[in-house]
Amino acid sequence: MPSRRTRAHSAVRWQRLDDEALLDVRLCDLGLRLERSPLAASVEALQEELSARGLKRFKPRFWLSSDWFSPDGLAGVALPFYLAHPRLMRLERKQMQSVEGGGAEARRRLLRHEVGHAIDNGYRLHERRGWREMFGAISTPYQPHYRPQPYSRAFVQHLPHWYAQSHPSEDFAETFAVWLQPEATWRRRYQGWPALRKLEYVDHLMRSIAQRSPRADSRGAYEPLEELEVTLRDHYAVKRRRYEVRFPFAFDRGLRRAFARALPGDKRVSAAQFLRRIRPELVQRVLNVTDTNAYTVEQVLHDMLKRARELRLVVDGSTSSARVDAAVLLATQTMNFLHTGYHRVAR
Repeated sequence: MPSRRTRAHSAVRWQRLDDEALLDVRLCDLGLRLERSPLAASVEALQEELSARGLKRFKPRFWLSSDWFSPDGLAGVALPFYLAHPRLMRLERKQMQSVEGGGAEARRRLLRHEVGHAIDNGYRLHERRGWREMFGAISTPYQPHYRPQPYSRAFVQHLPHWYAQSHPSEDFAETFAVWLQPEATWRRRYQGWPALRKLEYVDHLMRSIAQRSPRADSRGAYEPLEELEVTLRDHYAVKRRRYEVRFPFAFDRGLRRAFARALPGDKRVSAAQFLRRIRPELVQRVLNVTDTNAYTVEQVLHDMLKRARELRLVVDGSTSSARVDAAVLLATQTMNFLHTGYHRVAR
């Protein structure tokens, strides 16, 4: 087993590698430690939130792993390795076009959500009759996709894409995450919503366990970083496949409205070439109005660009007008993707 000094030297070396060489490094060889990373402050702040809400005896375990998750049965939270070092955050962005939890507020939201799963595991809260009546059976199968109701007031709104609606377990975790904020905040925010009953139930539930410790058999970690022998290259290949989307939306009407059909010998700029050129601008415009991740938008744009090429469309007239039409079409199809049951469950 390599010494601590050897691991430290190894860590310095991978920091200096270019992306291609870095992708061949195994996750277990990164030599990262949570307590020495920027994540340590976020974890400490979360522990302070738990104490402030009366949960001083609940101290979930945190460790670095491949992604965000709370393993079934364990009162702990795995944190993604890339948030432990700026060099790895840059690689994550290049590979996935976004960094989940890269911003302070997004990180707080994700931590609160995952700790909701951890406290459920630690106290087996889902086994209680009241929990099942309020949120549903935890044995409900996870679906690869779910069909959210964007305007429903029966669920809290914490993580994007109405994630509370995806499964009873997620409904509880999202409700807990909102409850973890000061009581005056969530009572005011959800006044008059059916979701307020869930928050009041969680409030009662947390008071009932405040003086108890989690079950002893809920301790431990799952897939810690030091045990993951997969390379970064293989890790991202799997991750991209998991988030890849393909769906049968008809782009034709919108594309034909924005562009014209090419004529024999046409010298005008092709719509596909135009879309490729303004790709970063289009993606950013959609991100500004849809609260989704860049990888999803890129996937929708990829299919849109492919269809424009198949239809042999060209830019006809004002490029500024074509820019607007293309942005509207991309935003519309992205929202269709989110609203019609093709949003992928991440856990």
